[in-house]
Amino acid sequence: MQQSDYPVVIAGAGPAGSTVSMFLENEGIKHLLLEKDTFPRDKICGDAVSSKALEIIARLKPDAVKSFGEDREKTLLTHGIQFSAPNGKSVDIAFPKPKGNLPIGFISRRMEFDNFLFDQLQGSKHAEIWQNADLKNATHNNSEGVSLTISHNGIEKKISTKLLIGADGARSVVKRKLQGFEQDDDHYCGGIRAYYSNVEGLHPQNFLELHFMKELLPGYFWIFPLPNGAANVGMGMLSRDIKRKKANLRKELLNIVENHPVMKKRFANASLDGNIVGWGLPFGSKKRELTGNNFILTGDAASLIDPFTGEGIGNAVVSGLVASRIAKKAIEAGNYSKKALSEYDSIMYQKLWNELKLSHTMQKLTTYPWLFNFVVNRINGSKSLQEVFTNMFTDLELRAKMENPMFYVKLLFNIQ
Repeated sequence: MQQSDYPVVIAGAGPAGSTVSMFLENEGIKHLLLEKDTFPRDKICGDAVSSKALEIIARLKPDAVKSFGEDREKTLLTHGIQFSAPNGKSVDIAFPKPKGNLPIGFISRRMEFDNFLFDQLQGSKHAEIWQNADLKNATHNNSEGVSLTISHNGIEKKISTKLLIGADGARSVVKRKLQGFEQDDDHYCGGIRAYYSNVEGLHPQNFLELHFMKELLPGYFWIFPLPNGAANVGMGMLSRDIKRKKANLRKELLNIVENHPVMKKRFANASLDGNIVGWGLPFGSKKRELTGNNFILTGDAASLIDPFTGEGIGNAVVSGLVASRIAKKAIEAGNYSKKALSEYDSIMYQKLWNELKLSHTMQKLTTYPWLFNFVVNRINGSKSLQEVFTNMFTDLELRAKMENPMFYVKLLFNIQ
């Protein structure tokens, strides 16, 4: 293939980009995949992988997903989430069982999970893969395509493509160069992550712990168990609140670990492994344009992170699947215009908007500590309500009811 003629170029080989590549390979569509780093490489994340992502990847790689999910050195199965209210009381919400024979969900360091996805691309007949390939610039050219400048192994290369798929994360070069970057502090979260060993009191079923402490609302402090006795520990706050409070997240995390009445006991014998690192999370709590002439944005570049849970891998994989389908249609029609590609926007928001909108509503509800405390107390006293909130993860009609204030009035008076 000539360097001047790549029908599709994917920037970024994380969950979104690797998913695009897998499905383009399955369709026999030639493409170039760029990865800024060299695998295996780390990615700052909470490290939880939902069944939503696994179900899509398993369509092409069922045996690989099963094998990776059973590797106890790399993955730890998780069966639910433990929500801790501002008053310190907690409630366990189990995950509903996924389709087929897939894991309910698991926790795996992104160093391991992203490398697993990347391994699925090896031996591809239709993908050319450049690692250590840093996308420096992207501009529209006169031939109705996109010209790219890439530093590949330290050597500058210039190529062109008809379709550029941005899967290059929250600070996407594709987005900045072709659309313009806009950070809305009401819909953007600052997060930090640390790895600890020997944290005490981890859930026996490896539940993900979300601690909604009053000083962090609507953000939270998390503890996610990992294989071999490790834990992913972190916290996130909306960027507007970080600026308003002039918060230093690293100091906040260490203060919780060292001084919080409960956490200081759980971390008394724990040790920090490596550094505390930070990153940004663009929430999908408002609609944005996801396409333009000759480009599609996926994953974090498309701002698809769930504003309540902070989970982004599942939606990234969904966007990768949809992007591959739109790419195929564009190639067949020879049409890479914004009008043609905007079908991607329609499909993505048809699939995800109700979920993202309701998660945003739930995020806003957490700013009322008394309400959060009340709901957790009520759930703890009712098995039927525990089942209701278990189904919250998959039942959008139920989540819509939770958006209605009457839902909480009924809770208050114990009306079923």
